[in-house]
Amino acid sequence: MEATKEFGLRNVSSICSMSEMDDYDLTKLLDKPRLNLKREKSFDERSLSELSIGLARGLDNFESSYSPGGRSGYDTPGSSARNSFEPHPMVAEAWDALRRSLVFFRSQPVGTIAAYDHASEEVLNYDQVFVRDFVPSALAFLMNGEPDIVKNFLLKTIQLQGWEKRIDRFKLGEGAMPASFKVLHNPDRKTDSVVADFGESAIGRVAPVDSGFWWIILLRAYTKSTGDLTLAETPECQKGMRLILSLCLSEGFDTFPTLLCADGCSMIDRRMGMHCQSSLSPSQSTTLGDLCIGIYGYPIEIQALFYMALKCSLAMLKPDAEGKDFMEKIVKRLHALSYHMRSYFWLDFQQLNDIYRYKTEEYSHTAVNKFNVIPDSIPDWVFDFMPTRGGYFIGNVSPARMDFRWFALGNCVAILSSLATPEQSAAIMDLIEERWEELVGEMPIKICYPAIESHEWRIVTGCDPKNTRWSYHNGGSWPVLLWLVTAACIKTGRPQIARKMIELAENRLLKDSWPEYYDGKLGRYVGKQARKYQTWSIAGYLVAKMMLEDPSHLGMISLEEDRQMKPVIKRSSSWTC
Repeated sequence: MEATKEFGLRNVSSICSMSEMDDYDLTKLLDKPRLNLKREKSFDERSLSELSIGLARGLDNFESSYSPGGRSGYDTPGSSARNSFEPHPMVAEAWDALRRSLVFFRSQPVGTIAAYDHASEEVLNYDQVFVRDFVPSALAFLMNGEPDIVKNFLLKTIQLQGWEKRIDRFKLGEGAMPASFKVLHNPDRKTDSVVADFGESAIGRVAPVDSGFWWIILLRAYTKSTGDLTLAETPECQKGMRLILSLCLSEGFDTFPTLLCADGCSMIDRRMGMHCQSSLSPSQSTTLGDLCIGIYGYPIEIQALFYMALKCSLAMLKPDAEGKDFMEKIVKRLHALSYHMRSYFWLDFQQLNDIYRYKTEEYSHTAVNKFNVIPDSIPDWVFDFMPTRGGYFIGNVSPARMDFRWFALGNCVAILSSLATPEQSAAIMDLIEERWEELVGEMPIKICYPAIESHEWRIVTGCDPKNTRWSYHNGGSWPVLLWLVTAACIKTGRPQIARKMIELAENRLLKDSWPEYYDGKLGRYVGKQARKYQTWSIAGYLVAKMMLEDPSHLGMISLEEDRQMKPVIKRSSSWTC
């Protein structure tokens, strides 16, 4: 497809003459020296052996759970000494597909396009480099000993952050990061140019809240993987982190430490409101305000990414005059946010029973039902879905409203960031095992569960034809989430769960040409509007495979709990804590 080829799928020789970039040359920063430090091999504070012994739960440890012998097909740093299993035939195909998606700016790779789908008639924005989409690609390249593309990407996006950002006549905050960017090659003039999207071209014109968080998390992953401290310490990266944090830590009228967000500000970039009683009928008197909360409000995905980005920033900010002030704010926010999320977003069998018995209209600081949740608003499905062993962070909590749906990304990031306590992390894994058919089915893993449908779907999504039941963001199955759930499985000592999911994916992904998502309750069907050769589906598979081969890679994207933040709450913590 010519339109796709135009945007960076080949190395275009170009002359550095882009007018809007003249005062900020990427190559100048790329020439800065690197520290030749040994790559970190531990899980931050815990070694692989400690994790295996402490959290294996009676299962074989990591070493014995992999088949012996065989040469690795990845050539990852450190893997030559631990070639633990034969590469699957899909691996080479996946690497070829990933490299076809590379985007070049002035002959330097700066990212990967969202999808390389020849069969699709409309390119839309799938020919762009998305910040969130590039994260699994970046991790794959880091694990494969190719950090330069990640460094280029980090520098290019922080450069774009400095652009003036306007939607109509409104100017966005200085710290806002782009959702995506496109590289345009002019072969006649031999010049390259960049066009960035900060939300002004997005569906619904919503700025991406998650882009800045993913950028900070990826900067920390790069630093952890390479030992190169100089990139994070550059004035550009230090200023970029402070600008992102200033948007999130500014004072206002909020009574919660969580971030208030609009619909469509993250991976779920369309309107997806609160799941309510499935028995709702068109004849019942219901307003949109009674239903819509889901992604609008305080979504678990954003809160978990916010928490993780704060912890990453705390480790990378310089304690100078400007950085010290932010570090103090971060510590205070982390304490408040961890308590709030662990207390009010957590749901297990005991907590569900407590909410079911709540009294309403309580007043004063002694109230047990602090958010005045009406027990009759608890949807019927959650009583059957909740096992006696297991739990999860629910989708959203705000006054008088709770979204009880399961969201995979938020729960996995909660584990990796240690927002979830060790007990809560284990309970999330228990839930996945207990509800395997609902959450995994035939293609891992459900982005959210359950789907909204019928009259509720019409009201909540506005009759969105892409988010019909069990499709796309409304209960679809997304292979990209493999890397996140694999990382969570390894951290909690459950690698066998990840291995089962990867085996399921290997039955279909290559044969189906690496689709973006799958539809149906069990994820049996390629999504009705899913793009083929979706880059993050490819990269997510590669990262999951490489982490199982060499679990020390987990150190790039896993953070351990600060002992000072350990709460005085138990596994089945009630709101009375």
